Amino acid sequence: MNPQLTPIPRWATTSPKLPKGRAYDPWEHAEAIGFEVITRRLRTANGRTFPEYGQILISDRLRVGQQRLVLAHEVGHAAFMHPDDRPKHEKQADRFAAQNLICPDELADLYAWCRDERRIIAELGVTTRLFRAYVLSRAA
Repeated sequence: MNPQLTPIPRWATTSPKLPKGRAYDPWEHAEAIGFEVITRRLRTANGRTFPEYGQILISDRLRVGQQRLVLAHEVGHAAFMHPDDRPKHEKQADRFAAQNLICPDELADLYAWCRDERRIIAELGVTTRLFRAYVLSRAA
């Protein structure tokens, strides 16, 4: 692939090194890459990213923990400047969110005492979809 055609993610050049896992703050990350986060009523989605306006919208109907997960995903769209939500972009945003929301050391500690995927997911505070995106990104 021609390197000139591959966009450099905004987070790769403009954001400070942010913590992973429970310490990750997607609101801070959004601000670091120059995106404003707006919480408001959304009819058909939990979150939307508008790269052309530097804004991320998050549904006000979500609980704070759910907002964090959705925002981590939307920050992925923002970082890669995705113009739409095609499946390829959704997977990329999921991997981005998972890699920020899951700390490898925390996951290793959990695996040391538990092999039940559902319990590990609950302990990490992520969704099954994000957990599997993380596992797949590590396997690749």
